[in-house]
Amino acid sequence: MKGSFRPADDLPNIYLYRQSVDFRKSFRGLAAIVELELGHNVFDGCLYAFTNRRRDKIKCLFWESNGFVLYYKSLSEEKFHWPAVSDTIVSLTVQEINWLLDGYDIAQLKPHKKLRYESSF
Repeated sequence: MKGSFRPADDLPNIYLYRQSVDFRKSFRGLAAIVELELGHNVFDGCLYAFTNRRRDKIKCLFWESNGFVLYYKSLSEEKFHWPAVSDTIVSLTVQEINWLLDGYDIAQLKPHKKLRYESSF
């Protein structure tokens, strides 16, 4: 099912929030960051990507016609390659956000190693 829950090609804009976020925040807390800190209208259909302090989790938030979609990914061993905090936000393409979700360092196009686990149950 690879790629089935990924951002669509028709998203108007994709933004990467560079500062780390407390991941106890739900969609409401992330939407507040979008509106209050970035000054964007969270209902415009743009996707916003956030990471935690350890950079091993990512949340993507966007409005889809009648409700919020919150995508959450947690890495087992490695970290997301997040750009340094120099600006509050950076714009990405659909290809770049998918590379980031796949584990690529979007600055160097270097992927995470693939992990294979078997159930211990």
